[in-house]
Amino acid sequence: MERRLAAVLAADVAGYSRLMGRDEEGTLAQLKSFRKTLVDPQITAHRGRIVKTTGDGMLVEFVSAVDAARCAVEVQRGMAAQNADTPQEFRIEFRIGIHVGDIIIDDNDIFGDGVNIAARLEGIAQPGGICISDDTQRQIRGKVDIGFHDMGAQALKNIVEPMRTWRMQIGNATASKGGSGPSPPFALPDKPSIAVLPLQNLSGDPEQEYFADGIAEDIITELSRYPDLFVVARNSSFTYRGKAVGITEVARELGVHYVLEGSVRRAGNRVRINTQLIDGGSGKHLWAERYDRSLEDLFSVQDEVTQSIVAVLPARIESAALEHTTRKTTSSFDAHDHLLRGKYLHHL
Repeated sequence: MERRLAAVLAADVAGYSRLMGRDEEGTLAQLKSFRKTLVDPQITAHRGRIVKTTGDGMLVEFVSAVDAARCAVEVQRGMAAQNADTPQEFRIEFRIGIHVGDIIIDDNDIFGDGVNIAARLEGIAQPGGICISDDTQRQIRGKVDIGFHDMGAQALKNIVEPMRTWRMQIGNATASKGGSGPSPPFALPDKPSIAVLPLQNLSGDPEQEYFADGIAEDIITELSRYPDLFVVARNSSFTYRGKAVGITEVARELGVHYVLEGSVRRAGNRVRINTQLIDGGSGKHLWAERYDRSLEDLFSVQDEVTQSIVAVLPARIESAALEHTTRKTTSSFDAHDHLLRGKYLHHL
């Protein structure tokens, strides 16, 4: 079998099933038009090879990581321009993942971890966004006029070890490449997402910051193990330390559904930890808990509190997400009744 190093780009259409359910012929016609006028020409211009296509996606091989990244950026910017006057629910938006790795070539098809990782990165990319591996980011930084947002280590499905990943900042080419400020607002990902803010130290002792940060970092690490949950990296959420910003503003800027905040107060050999889970869209408190512990063993307390919080959060987030999707959009009984009648007639 032939092996070689390649940059692999995986792309698919976000919400494809929903779009097809709404308008099959219109969606197919629009997708074909985008491919003919934008996607395929950009792949050719950047010396890419389309390996295979599916109904809503494609797998592309590039010799150069820089070519792959530039192609992805041009495609996403072109799609954004063409979607500018299209209502959100009708937009065709690609999610793109790029990884540089070793691949196997067999009968013009490609296989291996290099392909699998690219596909998993595409799965955690936001609609209209590009998610790249750390290997890819090392290859292209300083060579493309684009900023990067560190997503931290992400647990990718069927990939043994968590991988550090990056989000390319398409709409802000001059954004800091690892700078200190929060990144521009991002679109919400398809799956539930959360940012864990640094816990506020209320002890009056700056030396206790390490204890508060340790708990927040452990929570981020543990939550990242859940493949169905998108967790913002520490480098991003910790930029809000000490800043007077609203939770809804933080959620909008980081592109998350939920925010976990809290505080730590230590007095003598006792510690009190307060945590709150907040809906980023409405600012509503979804869950809160207080933990009072004795500090015989600092690390044991830190581990115990972290595990207690992480044991509860995924279920709370899943419940909140389910409630959000099933929530009625109107308080009018007549309007809701007409909606149900319309759905019934639509499916006859």
